[in-house]
Amino acid sequence: MRLLVLGGGVVGVAAAWYLVADGHDVTLVDRQPGVARETSFANGGQISASHAEPWANPGAPGQILRWLGREDAPLLFRLRADPRQWRWALQFLLECLPSRTRRNTIECVNLAMYSRDCLKALRETTGIRYDELARGILQIYTDPREFARGVAAAELMRQYGCGRDVKDVAACVDLEPALAQCRDKLAGGIYAAGDESGDAHRFTVELARLAALRGVQFRFGLRIESLAAEGDAIRHVRTSDAENRSENIAADGFVVALGSYSPFLVAPLGVPCNVYPAKGYSATIDVAGHRGAPMLSLTDLAWKIVMTRLGDRLRVAGTAELAGWDTTQNPTRCEALVRRTFELFPDAGTRDGIRYWTGLRPATPSNVPLVGRTRYRNLWLDTGHGTLGWTMACGSGKALADLIAGRAPEVAFAFTRP
Repeated sequence: MRLLVLGGGVVGVAAAWYLVADGHDVTLVDRQPGVARETSFANGGQISASHAEPWANPGAPGQILRWLGREDAPLLFRLRADPRQWRWALQFLLECLPSRTRRNTIECVNLAMYSRDCLKALRETTGIRYDELARGILQIYTDPREFARGVAAAELMRQYGCGRDVKDVAACVDLEPALAQCRDKLAGGIYAAGDESGDAHRFTVELARLAALRGVQFRFGLRIESLAAEGDAIRHVRTSDAENRSENIAADGFVVALGSYSPFLVAPLGVPCNVYPAKGYSATIDVAGHRGAPMLSLTDLAWKIVMTRLGDRLRVAGTAELAGWDTTQNPTRCEALVRRTFELFPDAGTRDGIRYWTGLRPATPSNVPLVGRTRYRNLWLDTGHGTLGWTMACGSGKALADLIAGRAPEVAFAFTRP
């Protein structure tokens, strides 16, 4: 079939890769001049399959209330006169019920673990390189009470097949010697040896190059305006270029992988897509010549940030700001990332020339992404992955290729259905 993939982030490029591998004629369309120029550009760099629990859990509402009014809060909810935000927030509260949290956790973990396996197979067959490190991820705790809750959560997640090992402070320092700089602040850690890290932007660029060699066509600089439906099918997508020249691109099938912008495209067609942007921040620090930056990928539970070594760079990323589609950088939130990094690792890197970034992570209220068919027989969704876009990208793409081909996917997951 002739298939159009709409969106050039890691999720869209992964979908294009698996679809062309299935023998389809694939074209990817994006408004940017290249792939991974927005949400996939400078994210946290973790393949955190063993830490795929949803944000929506019984403790989340109280935590959000405690953070209200803090400009540097890990999760900042800015109220807007926006029906989309209120609808998303009300559904988020519903998803915090224990029964819903358990169901959503199973869905997220199943897809994340499957996707991690798909990534490993892809790396073995293609030799793709992206500053990858398969050394695991260590969650560090500075609050003894939070560590106790983490130990209980680790036991629960092991029941879902996630390998999480409880580590005391000495064992944490053994795993990551740089933690000796903040040893007196630590309460313990939870280690997932099977998780990985790397540069999502570099991965996406390299995968797009390999996909092009297989025949994927890339159309950049085209704004995706609307989808034209006829009966139970989509006939074409309407696009426009930088000079506002319109072009209708027809295909046999369409995959919507537009992240936080997906609802704007499918809502006029009556396709449900409750996705709202969670703005995330990152800081990239040069570590060349410094010996105090961690090599192991870390998650700081107190501040909800991750630290990932990418060659001679340290990527610090995290926080979530629910404030609509505004991509303006907030200096307070940027500085909070760096302040916390050097508080833990005083010799982490160069304090001048730090590069900041912000991107809109497409979150569903349940954190379970929307992957599968819609009410239109040739329109498919691959969006809503939240903070786990790279973690789930390969699994989502491979499963979607199976669904389009009429095969049963190899993962137990609640795919969207008409």
